[in-house]
Amino acid sequence: MIRTSPHLVKPTPLQIVMLKVAAALLPGIAAYVWVFGAGILLQLLLATVTAIATEAACLKLRKYPIKPFITDGSAIVTAWLLALSLPPLSAWWMVVLATIIAIALAKHLYGGLGQNPFNPAMVGFAVMIVSFPAQMSRWNAPLGIAGVDLTAWQQFGYIFTGNLPNGLAFDTLASATPLDAVKTALMQSHSMAEIFSGAIFQAGFANWLPSQMGLIAAAYLLGGLFLLQQRVIQWHLPVAFLAVLAGMSGLFYLIDPAHYTSPSFHLFSGAAMLGAFFIVTDPVSGPTTPRGRLIYAGLIGLLTWLIRTYGGYPDGVAFAVLIMNIATPFIDQYTQPAVFGRKKGAQQGGKA
Repeated sequence: MIRTSPHLVKPTPLQIVMLKVAAALLPGIAAYVWVFGAGILLQLLLATVTAIATEAACLKLRKYPIKPFITDGSAIVTAWLLALSLPPLSAWWMVVLATIIAIALAKHLYGGLGQNPFNPAMVGFAVMIVSFPAQMSRWNAPLGIAGVDLTAWQQFGYIFTGNLPNGLAFDTLASATPLDAVKTALMQSHSMAEIFSGAIFQAGFANWLPSQMGLIAAAYLLGGLFLLQQRVIQWHLPVAFLAVLAGMSGLFYLIDPAHYTSPSFHLFSGAAMLGAFFIVTDPVSGPTTPRGRLIYAGLIGLLTWLIRTYGGYPDGVAFAVLIMNIATPFIDQYTQPAVFGRKKGAQQGGKA
């Protein structure tokens, strides 16, 4: 009877990994539905169908077998991450276009699964927010805050037709996100007390959740802890990202709390938790060494804070990730540990 060595670990099938990632997203999806309504379920369906169809078309054009790649779950996870990054009532064509860009251009143009240098979901999001800034800023208010709450069917109808019932205008539903509300109000010289007296902040679930949207972030945190417990992801990336984001925001908040928001606001607003556990942790577009992961994720956290605070966009996770994707080969090259039996300086020169 042949026994395998105890130090050899059988790799987990990709389908199982993707299934666990999808399961970890379910608490965030449930919170999303609770806060914004069922429109996100249609967005997820549109993105999933588009991702599978685009993946199959690209594989057929490249003369690759379709079934093994379609069933691995990677395209579906990309579709879900992208759908969860878009405004809740985005037009159907925006979801479809963003998904095609993510799968066809960001993934298959570079060789397909395991070859993409950039995070596909973030490429799709970045292209959309640069190309259609007005549409990407059309966020509806959480349920219970706006004057009118749409039913699930009314949300589905708006996504497909762009028409609201009873001749309502979208302005009756519209609301700035917490990050956007703070940035805009600070530019207008409002105080923090005035900013946080707004309805979107008064509807928070607890003192440490800056708004109802903080519930979604907390749900992503729960899913991320599940991924850590299942060893689907390693601690280096989320911890480094969140630590630097919290550290930078905390430092400037202590210096000038009248013009800078607290660490809890940054951690539980925008895409911080989704980015920390589901986007920054992409194993393909990120570094492979432990020290490289810490540097990579820490710099993403720094760039995210800089873009949020001084940039032209309310959130900065997507752009920070894509910028650091460019630096991944450089980080990997200079953080490789020395080969056993060789000095680190002599390794690159080929000398023992």
